[in-house]
Amino acid sequence: MTSPTSASDSRDATVAIVSVDDDPGVSRAVARDLRRRYGEHYRIVRSSSGAEALEALRELKLRGSDIALLIADHRMPEMNGIEFLEHALDLFPTAKRMLLTAYADTGAAIDAINVIDLDHYLLKPWDPPEQKLYPVVDSLLESWWATERRTAPATTIVGHRWSARSFAVRDFLARNQLPYRWVSAEDPEGGRLLAASGVDASVLPVVVTEAGTALVGPSDSELARHVGLRTAPLDDFYDLVVVGGGPAGLGAAVYGASEGLRTVLVERSATGGQAGQSSRIENYLGFPDGVSGAQLADRARRQVSKFGAEVLTTRHVTGIEARGGARVVALDDGTEIAGHTVVLATGVDYRTLDGPGLTDLTGRGVFYGSTTTAASDCRDADVYVVGGANSAGQAAIHFARTARTVRVVIRAGSLQASMSQYLIDQIAATRNIEVVTDTEVTAARGEEHLEGITLADRVTGATEEVPTNWLFVFIGATPRTQHLAGVVARDDRGFVLTGSDLLRENQPPAGWHLDRPPYSLESSTPGIFVAGDVRSGSVKRVASAVGEGALAVTLVHKYLADR
Repeated sequence: MTSPTSASDSRDATVAIVSVDDDPGVSRAVARDLRRRYGEHYRIVRSSSGAEALEALRELKLRGSDIALLIADHRMPEMNGIEFLEHALDLFPTAKRMLLTAYADTGAAIDAINVIDLDHYLLKPWDPPEQKLYPVVDSLLESWWATERRTAPATTIVGHRWSARSFAVRDFLARNQLPYRWVSAEDPEGGRLLAASGVDASVLPVVVTEAGTALVGPSDSELARHVGLRTAPLDDFYDLVVVGGGPAGLGAAVYGASEGLRTVLVERSATGGQAGQSSRIENYLGFPDGVSGAQLADRARRQVSKFGAEVLTTRHVTGIEARGGARVVALDDGTEIAGHTVVLATGVDYRTLDGPGLTDLTGRGVFYGSTTTAASDCRDADVYVVGGANSAGQAAIHFARTARTVRVVIRAGSLQASMSQYLIDQIAATRNIEVVTDTEVTAARGEEHLEGITLADRVTGATEEVPTNWLFVFIGATPRTQHLAGVVARDDRGFVLTGSDLLRENQPPAGWHLDRPPYSLESSTPGIFVAGDVRSGSVKRVASAVGEGALAVTLVHKYLADR
């Protein structure tokens, strides 16, 4: 995509950068520095108060303009910068948000990361702007143009709020960073679209593509083909086949392709994996202000494409086998992809809850992950989050921004053993989050959708029926390795064994035919490497998964050199 700061189109007429500061000198300085670098391609708007800026935003909205970046000073009378940015979200929810702060206000700026999903805070003064201001603004604008421009979605979904498949279609498009417009079948517009498509309202969802094609209850693969995602490989043989598009798989694909290996990545749903569904990751190196899982996945996906690797979406791997020197990956549509090497990075699935009603209501109020897609539907609702690890903590903080209450239900007596301290501190400081300890969810009730759940106290045995429409579950991991039985050695939980874990009394595993022992990330089948959460003994963190993906490529090179 063309850089917005070097484009020669008419973006200055429709896209604005807005700054607000009550100090006239600072306000002029901000506008001056912005015009100097960005004035040719953006409209630069400055205001002296939050109220004045909101009025300007309303006028821009009426004129059909868009906002790429909002810059607000924190210490302003009547309405401070955080309050202004929170109001501005209602008008321009995709605009990037930056807070100008003094050193003494950095605590408030860090809090704003969770309150308004702040993208960056900048200490004053920022001189010289070439070093301190422009690199930050460049990055935010590039990100906005690449992933956040949602003013004219090309795909329309007509569905029912409590339809599991309608939710799945929305989630699929959102996780693949594809813009869409949601219309309820109960609304007049939904009825008109169904009538125009000649589709009965009992068959939902219906997806109307940019070309005007009506897809009735489409599968993920059918949907992917119509919205421009690649589902079939261009070649039949590669140097490296990466199975799984989470952080480990994306890391392997980036390093493999950048080092000259013909690389293809096969993903069953959307790149990013479980990490891609995280509302905010704050302990990943290099992102001091935090980054959403979707943003991190999108950046990694663009890197993969930049280096020339192929990405196949909605392709399920049904088996892998060694055929001489080739490693052959079988796909669910009957096709095969062969390569010299394979990196398994299939990640894990959330374990499901057992109990009456929980399975029947999955996708209709009971969800496993999928927090970002459903968050907008949970405004002013009572939300329950089950789980005590980081993913549950991130979800709870994310929901707390709009929900009336969020109750985190855990089996343990506290969060200390399972959640990072920074998340524990944020949960404790968030007034509408409550942690319910020594408790589990044992049942769910509801007809068309979830209406309530049963909580059981693990200490006293007492039960409580509570009303809710929203239950999000994050309770541990189950590896996706059923199709690998007889191909690679696994532990008793299904995770793939690698390296020294395969050795018995310093002897290689049965069937190992090479003179050397397996490399550290190599499975019991030579040339098949394992990275990320699916590997037995792995550290369940994004950074370690990316690192293992990179290390796996180093070992791929050693394997190819030794052949």
